[in-house]
Amino acid sequence: MDAIDKLIALIGQYKELGIDSQIDYEKFYLYSIITHSTAIEGSTVTEIENQLLFDEGISAAGKTIVEQMMNLDLKRAYEESIRLAKAHTDITVDVLKGLSRLVMQNTGSIYKTPLGEFSSANGDIRLVNVSAGVGGKSYMNFQKVPTKLKEFCDWLNVQRGRKMSPAECYNLSFEAHYRLVTIHPWADGNGRMARLIMNHIQFEFGLVPAKVLKEDKGDYINALIATRDNEDIAYFLEFMATEMIKTISSDIDTFVKSIQEGGVKPAGGGEKKLKSREKILMLLKAHPEYSAKKLAGAIGITEKAIEKHLSRLKAEGLLKRNGPDKGGEWIVVD
Repeated sequence: MDAIDKLIALIGQYKELGIDSQIDYEKFYLYSIITHSTAIEGSTVTEIENQLLFDEGISAAGKTIVEQMMNLDLKRAYEESIRLAKAHTDITVDVLKGLSRLVMQNTGSIYKTPLGEFSSANGDIRLVNVSAGVGGKSYMNFQKVPTKLKEFCDWLNVQRGRKMSPAECYNLSFEAHYRLVTIHPWADGNGRMARLIMNHIQFEFGLVPAKVLKEDKGDYINALIATRDNEDIAYFLEFMATEMIKTISSDIDTFVKSIQEGGVKPAGGGEKKLKSREKILMLLKAHPEYSAKKLAGAIGITEKAIEKHLSRLKAEGLLKRNGPDKGGEWIVVD
């Protein structure tokens, strides 16, 4: 099983547990995406600080205005992107420029060139050549960008119109990310825009959106470089699927731990106390291989009590056993 297949299986488990239906899940997951995306660009604002900034308008002590405006701008861009994604709006050069304008609205710059003036704060396409950092490889000549960006939009709209499996949708979103960052249409904000468009496609097709963790910035950049150097998109597809496996696995582990500690803590606060039978069903969705002994240790009741619950759940048609006691697995019936 390759990385994308493992990811799809894991997301099935994720949804079975109902993690994506928790209170305010969508909002707080989006806040996490924004925080990590801006952190890759140098922001030090944390998820908790962004929550206070976004919901209460409370500025984080010790953080610069530029950092905070970067996060507020990206939040507005994501809100517009999600609106467009839900409406299945075609991706055009003007749409991309509009989203880029939101991303850079309060942190963009004005550039004066022999060919004229342009502003990254307005989402203008660059009129200068750029490179990937000091000594890095140069991106395509700025004169080619308008044509290549139009070709990107045409390609993406054709692909979006196909009937695709979830795995194909994810791969499309990852490839769109790579293609856009390779064109590098703007003087600033290309990374944030590439990640936003990746998420845009995922929102459009009802997928759990991907995030690139700030602590994986080095691996992320290396995956982009390896893909370009080898002219093989497989490098980046593999990285993004593996990165998502990491984040989804972490979310599942956190959720299961909350069950073991006696309650489910929904995003946004509050706690729902679970009965032992509910804990059993939740744990078996995450770990169908668990034995009665393992369940007892996780929940904190006797193995005999677990066996009674299992018998009742099977009698009620809520639980089935597939295979022998050793080597088999449980099936939770929805």
